[in-house]
Amino acid sequence: MEHQFWKDRWELNQIGFHQTEINTYLSQHWSELGLMDNAPVFVPLCGKSLDMLWLREQGHDVLGIELFEVALDAFFSENDIIPTKERTERFVEFKADRLRLLAGDFFHLQAEDLDGINAVYDRAALIAFPPEMRAQYANHMSQLLKPGAHIMLIAMEYKDGVLKGPPFSVNEAEVHQLYAEHFDIQLKGAFDRAWVKDRYVTEKVYSLTRRP
Repeated sequence: MEHQFWKDRWELNQIGFHQTEINTYLSQHWSELGLMDNAPVFVPLCGKSLDMLWLREQGHDVLGIELFEVALDAFFSENDIIPTKERTERFVEFKADRLRLLAGDFFHLQAEDLDGINAVYDRAALIAFPPEMRAQYANHMSQLLKPGAHIMLIAMEYKDGVLKGPPFSVNEAEVHQLYAEHFDIQLKGAFDRAWVKDRYVTEKVYSLTRRP
């Protein structure tokens, strides 16, 4: 999406995609990735997700990226965490205990920025991109990760007219189309739930492993 679209959403607090509780699928399926307890985790388009605090509680260092500083300012303020803040060439970097969050463009990340990271939690990134950008996102993610890295991906499926994205519907066939060249893909579960009133969506949880 255009940067201005997301900027307006954050500034007007139109963030229906934000969850006020820890994601149920994360707590149920995260251990299935088989990660070491202290493995660092990357969270793309992290917003002010409370899931980052849950990951930290499990012993993980968390690297997140979000387009706008306002989202990260809100995350730290709402959770009574005081970070350090530094402006670098590509990002504004927020640091606190086991949290390193970057304000800036995901596509400006380089492989060295994710050095040592072999796990990704993607609940809100893939489904935030319109169709014409999803391949670019998946390809860039594959370039950032080393063989053996794992992604926990939560995608959403719904019929035309149920919602006006974002979040966008990304069905199982498209997940394979986007990732099968570089990743082994396992579907871990599919769950129907009400998104808004009587508008039902299916959320699917995938485990992806980067091949050599």
